Amino acid sequence: MELEIITHEAKLPQKRRFDDACGLAHGLDLVGERWALLVVRELLLGPRRFSDLRAALPGLSANVLTQRLTELEERHIVERLRLPPPANVQVYGLTPWGKEAEPMVLAMAQWAYRSPTHDRMLPLNGTAMMLSFKVNLDRAAAADMVLQVGFHIDGTPYRASLDRGLYHVEAGEVSEPDLAYEGTARGLAKRFYGKMPVDQLAETGELSVSGDAALEARFAALFTLPARYQPNESGSTLPR
Repeated sequence: MELEIITHEAKLPQKRRFDDACGLAHGLDLVGERWALLVVRELLLGPRRFSDLRAALPGLSANVLTQRLTELEERHIVERLRLPPPANVQVYGLTPWGKEAEPMVLAMAQWAYRSPTHDRMLPLNGTAMMLSFKVNLDRAAAADMVLQVGFHIDGTPYRASLDRGLYHVEAGEVSEPDLAYEGTARGLAKRFYGKMPVDQLAETGELSVSGDAALEARFAALFTLPARYQPNESGSTLPR
């Protein structure tokens, strides 16, 4: 599907910068504002409408979302696009360079999962769950698996492919999946990370699964959250 790029002139007041030539400092200049990285996260699986972004980030006001999108557009991370007919609506997507931020976003998520203070019971959405699979996949255990997986989570479809340890996911329908999941992001988390039985989740209406049960069990077993970092309460001693 080819999207038309829409150009807009919009200038915001320049914010304070770190005035540091380090790449990390400039990276924080680019995406260090509150919500900016989460907007990037929401666009990693494909372009989204403004209303989709608002729904995915309920704590973010429309005014602040507009500011973040404008800043990210000025910094060439985000671009406005128009879907072809019959949709013919404006959406926001990552530029090719903006998409290069994915390894950074996933690496930060992987690092933060081990935080002793990470509350794993906080709300999460479908995009966050889909990206978590890329972080928490046991690639060695998946080395001989090839399958197509469809997800319909909180009203949004996603399609994923697993090919011998390589996992890819994006927004959209999949025509003939080997496995198909439908339900809530929390239901997915309970199945994949809490290892709750499918039948139990189906009874509560949180998640239903179509496909071979043995294959599904093996697929779900591929994903685990990393162990939390255990602080040394007595303190650490530097080597002499």
